[in-house]
Amino acid sequence: MAGAPETAQAPDPARAPETAPRPGVARTVETAQAPDPAEAPETAQALDRAGAPGTAQAPDPAGAPRVGEGAGQPAVAEPAAPAVGDAHDPRPFRIVAVTSCPTGIAHTYMAAEALRRAAGEVGVEITVETQGSAGFTRLDPAVVAAADGVILAHDVEVRERARFAGKPTVDVGVKAGVNRPGELIAEVRAAARPDAAPMDAGARAGDGFGTRLRTWLMTGVSHMVPFVAAGGLLIALAFAVGGYQVNKAPSVADHFLWTESASWAALFFQTGGAAFAFLVPVLAGYIAYGMADRPGLVPGFVGGSIALTVNAGFLGGLIAGLLAGTAVLGVRRVAVPPALRGIMPVVVIPLLSSALVGFLMFLVVGKPVAALQKALTDWLGGLSGTNAVVLGAVLGLMMCFDLGGPLNKCAYTFAVGGLADPNAGSLKVMAAVMAAGMVPPLAMALATAVRGRLFTRAERENGKAAWVLGASFITEGAIPFAAADPLRVIPSAMAGGAVTGALSMAFGCTLRAPHGGAFVVPLIGQPLLYLVAIAAGTAVGTALVVLLKGLRDREPETRPGTEAETETTTSAAVATA
Repeated sequence: MAGAPETAQAPDPARAPETAPRPGVARTVETAQAPDPAEAPETAQALDRAGAPGTAQAPDPAGAPRVGEGAGQPAVAEPAAPAVGDAHDPRPFRIVAVTSCPTGIAHTYMAAEALRRAAGEVGVEITVETQGSAGFTRLDPAVVAAADGVILAHDVEVRERARFAGKPTVDVGVKAGVNRPGELIAEVRAAARPDAAPMDAGARAGDGFGTRLRTWLMTGVSHMVPFVAAGGLLIALAFAVGGYQVNKAPSVADHFLWTESASWAALFFQTGGAAFAFLVPVLAGYIAYGMADRPGLVPGFVGGSIALTVNAGFLGGLIAGLLAGTAVLGVRRVAVPPALRGIMPVVVIPLLSSALVGFLMFLVVGKPVAALQKALTDWLGGLSGTNAVVLGAVLGLMMCFDLGGPLNKCAYTFAVGGLADPNAGSLKVMAAVMAAGMVPPLAMALATAVRGRLFTRAERENGKAAWVLGASFITEGAIPFAAADPLRVIPSAMAGGAVTGALSMAFGCTLRAPHGGAFVVPLIGQPLLYLVAIAAGTAVGTALVVLLKGLRDREPETRPGTEAETETTTSAAVATA
């Protein structure tokens, strides 16, 4: 089931039964690291038979004395540490993790799988909760209580994070979970050692305002995307079935004929329009939720609705969400008598924060933002010639720079915002953005097909899946390639995306659907030229990545992970024997 927590654990037939801690005695946290084959076996303190806590000390690379070795104290000899899974090791180190990304589709599950794989390699037991677009199944409270540490790999706010309060926590972006899962596991094991400095489980250490702002905005975007997909695709389908006059059809509540395609088209259009009407309120509400938790929802939704009322549009929703979250945080700081504390979250905070946001949006912020929104809409509508081509190239670069990360989502959100008030320019922008976002996985898939020897066996397998991901407009399909070789893959993808974005704008391609990839090509204006733009960008990206990898690997057949190296290694082993 999507979102259900799974446990990854190395096989351990020899492990002794788990030893439960005695009442009143702190549970031991075992942090023995997997042995490095390049180093001598390490030593650590053994667990006290009576249940007293013991700690496994990692070697000090600078030669510092171990615990128990200091001024005026004799060094204490330490027995060899049991390897993970040894009969003397009472149980493995236990981790619970949460992964989430703005769209809740690719990064969420890729990070979870990477963490499970890395945990299995070092004998660590891990249970991952994926807070994806399909919802999430909460970790068993008993599993959370028994965990020695927590990994939060997320770009949106973790839901119900209070469950992990008091536990050693590593809090990072979701891409860190994809790219360096082994390091995160090592970090949380180090944080769980008794001599480690306590960590704040409620916030990322060292996060600045920019990082927190990005998280708040991505929280709003992640909850908005399902409304975008459902509403946008229904509207696009309505135009495909009923033509461009479908927006003038009467309400289907008053007039609907089962046998007329025009009535069905009107039904799709009006249902999609109802879904689209929630875009700005949902965006604002969940930005405020990311800032102030549940109390932020009411003023956030109110502010987003007012943004629509005053024609402040998408930009107004962004500002309304930030204002709502700030208002709630401000009201919370006001000291109130104990008798009023019980009604604060239900009555006082929603009342005061909504009134403040309403005042600001109606009388202070709304009209200037509405003027800016109109200017942006008019600018998009008037795009032509060189200006359109340059914008298409810039959007293509943004879509391919971080492969589904914040910059990618910024370009996508910009395009989707134009669909709320569509004109010729905004429809061209949407087409360019989707086309460019399809290029990175398609380019990597084609590269593995034409020059497979430049890629490892795992990359070639990923290339097969990248065909489908690219055709479906899931840019994250190129992440495995970028994680393994970012300096060659990302510039190649960006070059291909820029070419596709520029050509799409130059050809005048339009798109009313916010998603769908190749599956909505019949709904695209100038569909053949649109496919030409995608093919051209894919060819450029493929040529560059093959060229750059070829320059690095003059003898690619001996790269790690290829069959040639395996054969060479086997032959050398036989010769040595």
